[in-house]
Amino acid sequence: MKRVVSGVKPTGDLTLGNYLGAMKRWGEMSADPELECFLFVPNLHALTVRPDPEELRRNSRAAVAWLLAAGADHEHTYLFMQSQVPAHSELTWILNNYATVGELNRMTQFKDKSQKLGAEGQLVGLYDYPVMMAADVLLYDADEVPVGEDQKQHVELTRDIATRFNNVHGETFKIPKPTVQTEGARIMDLQDPTRKMSKSDADLSGCILLEDDEKVIRKKIMRAVTDSGSQVAAAADKPAVTNLLVIMSVLSGKPIDELEQKYAGRGYGDFKEDLAELVVRTLKPLQRTYTQLMKPGNDQIDKALEHGWWRASELANAKLGQVKELLGLM
Repeated sequence: MKRVVSGVKPTGDLTLGNYLGAMKRWGEMSADPELECFLFVPNLHALTVRPDPEELRRNSRAAVAWLLAAGADHEHTYLFMQSQVPAHSELTWILNNYATVGELNRMTQFKDKSQKLGAEGQLVGLYDYPVMMAADVLLYDADEVPVGEDQKQHVELTRDIATRFNNVHGETFKIPKPTVQTEGARIMDLQDPTRKMSKSDADLSGCILLEDDEKVIRKKIMRAVTDSGSQVAAAADKPAVTNLLVIMSVLSGKPIDELEQKYAGRGYGDFKEDLAELVVRTLKPLQRTYTQLMKPGNDQIDKALEHGWWRASELANAKLGQVKELLGLM
């Protein structure tokens, strides 16, 4: 059985981009009997932005609820909180000794923030979190790590760290492979198609949140920016319409060229109305399930976390024990 590891950060309300870029795929993978899926909420990573404790707790549980709503509720799928498994933190410290300053300096998030705000004031957690991401994966001997294109760099670092450790101490870690979804992997902002749709933006007018009601969703899509001309077609010089076509293609399962033919000569109005209807129709059952899961007294989230914690701890503790034995730590 192939093992898959991935996670969703609890730093705000999840978006349609999160769903199309990762969660929809995870739900489909969870249903595959040939896969053992470990889907976790990296709440320790979230500490790099110093969140309000109650907000972090709520967002973490909400992330689990959305994963369950997306279909990640099969027996061989394990949902858990990163902080439930102390081995993540302990292996991070060990792996710090197999990563270099040069490698971490090149990591996108730290590099971007350093260039904008200066390196001196950045938190060590932000600098070091790619090493914890390596620990997140290597603890479970993952075969595959489903990621967006912007996260592929972190899996490459994980592979380098694992290879370096194995070269020194013998075959210990499985070298994971990043699997990058092509269609829908990067959903862009509806008001600025040069930026990825993000739950952390101050202005959410171009961002469809999974919790948005029908009226809000329709309004955001109908007000989405478009490109010059009126042809519904994907092209390099039509990033806004291309983004909307990608959303429709992933949700409908129809290729973009088929959609272009369908809307030939019809203009943006009809296209946007149909897209809004499709998004609303897709999210409604997810929202119903999510609302039910988040109700006080519903213990499905806790049961899912207990199921996932047990299996995750079993594997993580065994791997950490192996590493500590090799290093003379036990």
